[in-house]
Amino acid sequence: MKIVITGGAGFIGMHLTQSLMNKGYQVSIIDCFHTYYSTDRKKQHLKEIQFPARDLYEVDLIDREKTKAIIHKLKPDAVIHLAALPGVAYSLEEPLKYVDYDIKATINIIEACGEAGVKRLLFASSSSVYGDKPGRALKEEDADGMTISPYAASKWSAESFCHMYAHMFDMHVNILRFFTVYGPWGRPDMAIPKFISKLLKNESISIFGSDSGRDYTYIDDIVHGIQLTLQKGKRGETYNLGSGRVVKMTSLLEILRPHFPEMNVHYDTYRMGDVISTHSDISKAELHLGYSPTTTIEDGIGNTILWAKQNEKHL
Repeated sequence: MKIVITGGAGFIGMHLTQSLMNKGYQVSIIDCFHTYYSTDRKKQHLKEIQFPARDLYEVDLIDREKTKAIIHKLKPDAVIHLAALPGVAYSLEEPLKYVDYDIKATINIIEACGEAGVKRLLFASSSSVYGDKPGRALKEEDADGMTISPYAASKWSAESFCHMYAHMFDMHVNILRFFTVYGPWGRPDMAIPKFISKLLKNESISIFGSDSGRDYTYIDDIVHGIQLTLQKGKRGETYNLGSGRVVKMTSLLEILRPHFPEMNVHYDTYRMGDVISTHSDISKAELHLGYSPTTTIEDGIGNTILWAKQNEKHL
C-alpha cells in the first residue's frame, strides 16, 4: 500500500512513518520544513528513522499547482494529512498564517487527492475544535464551532472542507482529533517537552493556570490509532484519539517531581486562547476501531525523560 504523509518530518509524522515502514508500507513524505520550530530538528527526525531521501518531497502545500503535481506523480492509495501550522499562542499573533497553512493547504491537498483518484484521506484535527467545555468527556458531536483561538478555528474550518470535498469526490475521508500528544521527540513548544528541557538545565518552569487539565496522549497510542483508522475507519467518520483521562497540572507536576526533586515552579494566570481542560470520550474509536490506549501518563513521562536525557543536544 502506497501512503503519502504530509508533515512527515514533524513529531507525529516521524513516529508514524517509522511504524508504517516497519510494517512494510511504501511511504512518501511531503514537508515544507516550516520554521515554526527548527528545520534542523525536523531533518534530525528523518535521520533518526533512516528515511530514504528519494521518498522525501519538499513542497509547500500552499502552492496549489505543485501540490496537485506531486499527488498526481505519486498516485498514493492513501494520504495522511498531518501538515499544519500548530500552536495556540502563535495563532493569536499571526492568525492569517493559519488561514494559509491550516485551511488553504488542506483545501489544496484534498482537491489534489480527489482529482488524482486517491481512495483514502485521513485529516489530523485537534481537540481545540471543542472550545472550552471543562468538566465532561467530549464526544465527537460536541464540537459546535465555538472555538477560542485562531488555531482552533482554522482546524474547525478545515474539517468542514474535508466533509465538502469528500462529498464532491466521493472519497473515503476520516477526521482524527488528537488530544495533547507527547513523547520522545515531542514538539519543543509543548508543555511536557518544554518542562523537561528546562528541568534538565535546572531552570524554573512556568505554569499558566494551576487548575488546568489536559488529556495527555502518548505518541505510540496516537500512531496506533491512526493505523487503526487507516484499516477500519468508517467512511466519513470523525474520531477522538486521546487517553480518555484528564491529568490536572498539579498531578503532572507530582509525576515530574520524583525525577526532578529540586523543581522550581512559577505560577501565572491563564493565557488567552488556552482552554481550561480537555477530556476525550474515546468510546466511538473503541467501538469502530478497537482503539485502546495502553500507555499511562506515568510510564509516558518516564519514557520521555529517559529519551531527553539521552538526547539533550536535540532539545
